[in-house]
Amino acid sequence: MHIVCSLPPYAATPRRPSVRWRYLLWLALLLLTACGQDQSGLTVTGSTSVAPFAEHLAEMYQRAHVGTAINIQSLGSGAGIQAAIDGVAEIGMSSRQLKPEEAAKLDELVIARDALAVIVHPDNPVSQLSLAQVQDIFSGKIRTWKAFGGPDEPINLVIREAGSGTFSAFDELVMKGKQVTTSALRQGSNGAIRQVVAEDPNAIGYISLGIVDSSVKPLTIDNVAPSVAHVEAGSYKFVRPFLFIWQKNHTFSPLAEQYVKFVMSDEGQQELQKLGLVKGAASR
Repeated sequence: MHIVCSLPPYAATPRRPSVRWRYLLWLALLLLTACGQDQSGLTVTGSTSVAPFAEHLAEMYQRAHVGTAINIQSLGSGAGIQAAIDGVAEIGMSSRQLKPEEAAKLDELVIARDALAVIVHPDNPVSQLSLAQVQDIFSGKIRTWKAFGGPDEPINLVIREAGSGTFSAFDELVMKGKQVTTSALRQGSNGAIRQVVAEDPNAIGYISLGIVDSSVKPLTIDNVAPSVAHVEAGSYKFVRPFLFIWQKNHTFSPLAEQYVKFVMSDEGQQELQKLGLVKGAASR
């Protein structure tokens, strides 16, 4: 049996709970779930971006190994990193690079690389932007689509919450120090952003390239389209690691060792590539 837990989407409000309180809620949910599961199973928790892919591979592994229990929990990169540091989960997931103080306590494995795609509604006539224009949009400097040859309609921004790995990656790779406007609608997962953009012709957001589908349109940035081929060629620059992490020098349980080996096997890596990710790398 496997379970994927995710937080519901929420809009930005002047009185959102602090990051500390949100982490405490995540940890409480993680502990409650762990208490109710078979202790012989494996818990993998963290990034909401990595979770769907980890779950997909867990389902494949469990079909081939009847009776195994891999519990994938989608709680955010910050929660996954802390859970791995504390030993609450044997394996954590992160969609951002570890900070030096985190890396000192954890070992990591890059299971895949993922591109961030800036997306709009399929009916939006805008198909490409420059990096500077993307920064101007998400900083709130430019507020209507008319500036880019689109309709004279307001741009509705949709972003991830501040504690997520996707937010951190977008902030580092795309915004490059420019502040995202506080008026943006914040969502708790990439899937939630995709749904909002798919339903709003004036919306723009960013999600993992691996979950882009026909309900949204990815934009070409600086004349380079987001694609696996362009990531592998090094021409598309907005790329982040998908990490499995665990306590430094931790000895894996047999199930954890076999699951990680499957993820990094030719079969596992080929499956991730079919889903839009790029091949991973060796552990640190």
